[in-house]
Amino acid sequence: MTLDRLPSRRALNFLGFAVCCGLMGFALFAQHVLLLDPCPLCVFQRVAVISIGIIFLIAALHNPSGAGRIVYSVLLGVAAIAGGIVAGRHAWLQQLPPDKVPSCGPGLDYMLETLPFTDVLSTVFTGSGECAEIVWQFLGLSMPAWVLVWMAGIGIGGIWNNLRRG
Repeated sequence: MTLDRLPSRRALNFLGFAVCCGLMGFALFAQHVLLLDPCPLCVFQRVAVISIGIIFLIAALHNPSGAGRIVYSVLLGVAAIAGGIVAGRHAWLQQLPPDKVPSCGPGLDYMLETLPFTDVLSTVFTGSGECAEIVWQFLGLSMPAWVLVWMAGIGIGGIWNNLRRG
């Protein structure tokens, strides 16, 4: 397939939005059907996926040219890197030996109600025992590892799509 036969930039941005909807659909399926409650790091990964999905949707609706394409590429890259960092940290916590796993802390809702936001972020990124538990795997990768793969894929794909000529 040559570059002149690729789907339009708008179509691929809609596809990126649809992929993010699918990822969130699976996250909600895992939570409500498989009864896998998200830990605080999972919640931040969901925020990243939703953010990327919104950026893809706005880029598809706007269908910019010129500098607008660069803006959407940067936004997608920043959101994908942020989500990848959170997913990478989460996957790293899951690989720690049991004696190195941080102790379980209060839930995210409680922390948001009682602590300053900067303290909540610090606590969440330190991780907790519940974040280190692997409760689901597919092809040998845990859910955060899959989120990391998807962040890389949709981040690189979104940047490429919005920067390409055509």
